Amino acid sequence: MPRMDTRTEQAPAAARILMVDDDPGIRDVVSDFLGKHGYTVDTAADAREMELALERGAIDLLVLDVMLPGEDGLAICRRLASSANGPPIIMLSAMGEDTDRIVGLELGADDYLAKPCNPRELLARVRAVLRRAEQRGASNAIGAGCEFAGWRLDLVRRELRSPQGVVVNLSSGEFSLLRAFVERPQRVLTRDQLLDFARGPASEAFDRAIDVQISRLRRKLDDGGGQDLIRTIRNEGYMFTAKVKRI
Repeated sequence: MPRMDTRTEQAPAAARILMVDDDPGIRDVVSDFLGKHGYTVDTAADAREMELALERGAIDLLVLDVMLPGEDGLAICRRLASSANGPPIIMLSAMGEDTDRIVGLELGADDYLAKPCNPRELLARVRAVLRRAEQRGASNAIGAGCEFAGWRLDLVRRELRSPQGVVVNLSSGEFSLLRAFVERPQRVLTRDQLLDFARGPASEAFDRAIDVQISRLRRKLDDGGGQDLIRTIRNEGYMFTAKVKRI
């Protein structure tokens, strides 16, 4: 990993980050760098140590390496993203191909960086993911929610219920994407707009990542009786077709 800038900046808010990587050198460098920017950083070498860290208290963000001994990072990501209250996840991997990114995002990761990564970019991604989580918390404070085509999206619990009353689990990325759609219904949104709305302006412009998450979200809506709620507009982007009622 490149030499890290030691200049300090104030973190936007106190946050606890868990760094999971089997390389002690990377763990030390990343935890020291993020610590100098105001974050509390715990570290773990594998899934077992990660679980022990999680038992000590909730975390705000998980920075997760793909290649781990025992349960690998992709399996951990799949397991945590499928839980109701899983933390946001940034995945790190020495495998930087587009296909590897797509796999990580399909499994529910909120962001993905190839190793060795620029430390300033890692910091920017951490801030962007935490900022989105903070914005969701602000929405929760006012008890916002909405209904569309029989579905109910509760922003307090971050819970999606199908017309049949079944709770549909969403990853953090899927929740952010659905929220971007329901806040702008019946409008054509380009991929770049969706990246900004759902992942923040600091995110990498990676069109296929949005396509993958839309595909995942569509499958979940279709399984619950969705009727073409997310429509592809050829050569333009996507449109959320339902009328949305605030509750």
